[in-house]
Amino acid sequence: MKDLGALQRMAREMQAKMEKAQAELAEATVEGSAGGGAVAITMTGTQECTAVTIAKDAVDPDDVDTLQDLVLAAVKDALAKSKELAAQRLGSVTGGLKLPGL
Repeated sequence: MKDLGALQRMAREMQAKMEKAQAELAEATVEGSAGGGAVAITMTGTQECTAVTIAKDAVDPDDVDTLQDLVLAAVKDALAKSKELAAQRLGSVTGGLKLPGL
């Protein structure tokens, strides 16, 4: 039974570390951009978009398609960076274990 107690303690410690890492991810931000910075997206480590910045010269009423493409590319860039940040932070907590839902 001593081993079971140690296992439970380790599980509680891991859970506390995971909660801390998730709270830190909610505060951490990354920025994705496209068009040489013409469009920038700021996103948290929990994939929440917090800001969109579009340079004035990127807005051409006669070419909305290009702006839409730039916004989409910037969102994808920010999302990829956010997921990478989450994988790094949570991976250090789990010791590289691939836990479902994380």
